[in-house]
Amino acid sequence: MATRCGPYQTSRIELAEIICRKIRRAIESISTTCKEATVTNEIGITRLGQVHIPAEDVERATAFYKDVLGLPQLFTAGGMAFFNCGGVRLMITRPEGSDARAGSILYFVVADIIEAHRKLKDAGVRFEADPRKIAEMATHDLWMTFFRDSEGNLMALMSEVPRA
Repeated sequence: MATRCGPYQTSRIELAEIICRKIRRAIESISTTCKEATVTNEIGITRLGQVHIPAEDVERATAFYKDVLGLPQLFTAGGMAFFNCGGVRLMITRPEGSDARAGSILYFVVADIIEAHRKLKDAGVRFEADPRKIAEMATHDLWMTFFRDSEGNLMALMSEVPRA
C-alpha cells in the first residue's frame, strides 16, 4: 500500500526505513556528544541509557516533560518523543500490549529538593507527599518525594544533601 510522504508516494516499508534512518542518525548524533563512562560493574553497565514512559496522550506527555519538567526535547518520530535527562534518553510512546500500564519509576536527581518540589507544585504537579529524608548515609542524607506525571506514572525527585 502506498502512502503520501511530502511530494513523494512511498510504501509503508519505505516510509518505515526512512523513519528508522532518521532515528539512527539522531541516536548516533546524541551518542557522539555523550561522555564515555567507565565500567562500574561486572556486566559492563555504566549508566541508564534510555527509559520508556507509556503515555495515553503523547502530545500531552511531551508538553509535560518539555514545559513543566524543562527537559530538552531531542526529536520526535513515528508517534514517539525523545528527551535528554542528563545524558539519559527518555522515550515517550503510546502503550501497547497487555503490559500497557506497567511502568518504571524514574528518579530525577536535583540539588535542592525543597525548591524543585515547590516549583513543580506551583506548576500543578500532583505529589504523593512532601519531600522527606529517606536515609542517613555516611556523608549525606538522601531525600525523596514522589509525584505523578501527566499520564499518572509514578516518578520521584531525589537529592543527596551533604551533612553540615
